[in-house]
Amino acid sequence: MKYLFAVLALLAGLPAAAQVPQPPEVAARSYLLVDVTSGQDLARFNADAQVEPASLTKLMSAYVVFQALREKRLDLQQEVTISERAWRTGMKESSRMFIEVASKVRVDDLLKGMIIVSGNDATVALAEAVGGSVEEFVARMNRQAQAWGLKGTTFKNPEGLPASGHLSTASDLAVIATHLIRDFPEYLSYYSTKEFTYNIKKAQQNRNQLLWRDPSVDGLKTGYTEAAGYCLVGTAKRDLPNGQRRVLSVLLGAASSEARTAESQKLLNWGFTAFDDVKLFDAGQAMATPAVWKGGQPTAKIGSPQMVMVTVPRGAAGQLRTELQRTDPLVAPLKAGQRIGTLKVINGSRTVAEVPVVMLEAVSSAGFFQRTWDGVRLLFK
Repeated sequence: MKYLFAVLALLAGLPAAAQVPQPPEVAARSYLLVDVTSGQDLARFNADAQVEPASLTKLMSAYVVFQALREKRLDLQQEVTISERAWRTGMKESSRMFIEVASKVRVDDLLKGMIIVSGNDATVALAEAVGGSVEEFVARMNRQAQAWGLKGTTFKNPEGLPASGHLSTASDLAVIATHLIRDFPEYLSYYSTKEFTYNIKKAQQNRNQLLWRDPSVDGLKTGYTEAAGYCLVGTAKRDLPNGQRRVLSVLLGAASSEARTAESQKLLNWGFTAFDDVKLFDAGQAMATPAVWKGGQPTAKIGSPQMVMVTVPRGAAGQLRTELQRTDPLVAPLKAGQRIGTLKVINGSRTVAEVPVVMLEAVSSAGFFQRTWDGVRLLFK
């Protein structure tokens, strides 16, 4: 059974359906732009093409380390003894923290080394500390990728140096970055730190030049190999008249460091100016209160446990409508969180989002006589 109800018109006198904005020309082999607040893709180009992820690999490495910290299997003040393998990995090319064999380094410093200066040595040291071996750590990275359904991603190492079969896609990297932002906001300050010094006199700068150009940018990671080209996963959070928004760009295969910075900035700016976020329901807000049969109460609240936010072309908010498709009749007993339908958000003829609808409260079975009476009534419904 379908229930139609209009979303509050925020703007009036608009055309029946706003045109989807066309993204700017972007000089890169592939890219993806995501509104993190709503979870919607705003623009993409070759986003499912497999490429070398280079040091963008370290986004997943960081996620696995953050998991270990949350689960108390690792502590920021814990000291890690640096292996020869970690030191040698740092010597293979210029991205290193300058840690020394057999020295003891705090996890907090290793995270700074991995995230701020993209240290391959720091990454391997953390992998050994969390997994016991690099191989076990990489297995955990791949298990996490599989759990998220990332079909285009296979990791062969934690640092991102070229290896046969070490591949990912812009789409998959966007999923990893989004999980990193949402699941571990307490660690995002590492990604906005502009420089770090360890064991050398001169500070090493974060390679994400967006941190200097745009004060709303607070991450995330750069990468480069000859095969991958210049890559950047960038994210910015801005306070706008209609609320706070976060946008994420994944740009792969730019021609230079300057190009990846300029093209990523172009994508982020376009995402903020061409689209609006519209909040339809707060987390736990009742979308409807339908009748319940054979239950201890006559009605129950249904909705989403998460805030329902959608991204639409600027000026199209007033054209949104919602369509609630749900199970009917609702027959007790019903559990809180039990899925009973889907909310479709429609702009013109285009469905822009589909949100699972669940019971916001449990409903127990009624007594014998009420169940019997409702059973008779249902026969004639």
